[in-house]
Amino acid sequence: MKLKQLTITILTFCVASFSGIKAASAASFSVIADGLYNAGGLSFSPDGNLYVTEAGIGGSGGCVPPASGQGDSLCYGTSGAVTKIENGKTERILTGLPSLALPDGTGAAGPRDIKFDAQGKPYVLIGYGANPAFRDRNLGNTDLGKIIAPDFNTNSWKSVADLANYELANNPDGGDVGSNPLGFVIDGNKLVAVDAGANNLLSVKTDGKNLQAIVAFPQDILTNPVFPPSGTPSNEPAQVPSQGEVVQSQFATQPVPSSVTKGPDGAYYVSQFTGFPFPEGGAKIYRVGADGKPTVYADGFTQLTDLEFDTEGNLYALQYANQSAWKGDFDGSVIKMAADGTRTTLMSGNGLESPSAMTIGADGAVYVTNRGDRPGLGQVLRIENIKSVPEPSSALGVLAIAAFGVGCLHKRRATKPPINGAVALK
Repeated sequence: MKLKQLTITILTFCVASFSGIKAASAASFSVIADGLYNAGGLSFSPDGNLYVTEAGIGGSGGCVPPASGQGDSLCYGTSGAVTKIENGKTERILTGLPSLALPDGTGAAGPRDIKFDAQGKPYVLIGYGANPAFRDRNLGNTDLGKIIAPDFNTNSWKSVADLANYELANNPDGGDVGSNPLGFVIDGNKLVAVDAGANNLLSVKTDGKNLQAIVAFPQDILTNPVFPPSGTPSNEPAQVPSQGEVVQSQFATQPVPSSVTKGPDGAYYVSQFTGFPFPEGGAKIYRVGADGKPTVYADGFTQLTDLEFDTEGNLYALQYANQSAWKGDFDGSVIKMAADGTRTTLMSGNGLESPSAMTIGADGAVYVTNRGDRPGLGQVLRIENIKSVPEPSSALGVLAIAAFGVGCLHKRRATKPPINGAVALK
């Protein structure tokens, strides 16, 4: 059976049943921004203001086929934006950015993340979500799949690095060609980004030189995967088993890296969203050290969308949903992990729904983009009361804890779950 790409639509965006993890105290939150269109990454600038990206709702321009080759096309517009949040007020301070979305404005690829360097210069990562071979051919000269350097004063920007074209030219993981950059971190004079469609971690200098892949993440082999029931509605019907189809006991799925942050030990930590069928408890956090090799730092999550370290070395993980996305329940979670492996769920559900990104403010509060997959309904939340007492980690646990002690679109999938007991490998 021919293997094809799984649409990146669901990761624009699509958590775990944690064994034994309970919130030690209930967090509270306030909504500091509302009415956002496919809200993505957010970051504080050196002046203390908060900025959030909006991927927009596409437009009536040219279209490209979805990554899987099934379902509606993604069509281009200039509805992407960067919004500034200052003193309780929101202002779109960068507009006209490229956006690609389904006809109803969902599944948007566009501005996905924003970061500021030590001098306060902003950089914005623009997603894409399809085969880069179609980008220039169908859409013309756009900045989809690139990192840009904007000038908020003139509402202009320049391209720094073309991540989608790097995938087209190099395809580091050797699978089907696809690109959807989702998150990045600034490390000195380097921009380090994850491409969920290409399944890799890339590095480029802030002047655009030396763009290269650091590592391509390996496929996961699921044992006894749980798929949607036959007849389940889907933008990609081929994801759902046919009536009477025998599903294999092992299934290869894509890693789908969704965000990256730098740890106190100097290593990069990468969250995993996971590919279809989005197994509960199947997402990992990878640690990539100086040798460029990924090791599993922590596991037992579901559909992670972001990671962030606080000043005390605790790692926060953001889950898009506590269950497989196809189940339709999008209650998400914020989980705090101490360096010794202890985990605390700070918030789960109770208004936290399909969150896409987070950052930690100088005030110690966690700021989250909420309802990141719902055009016009996106929010930024300020989560307070987070200094709860940690509880013991679950058996799924943190791996390789010694990393601190010494110092999640997708590329390919089966068009239908493989049958007749065959293992679907790349």
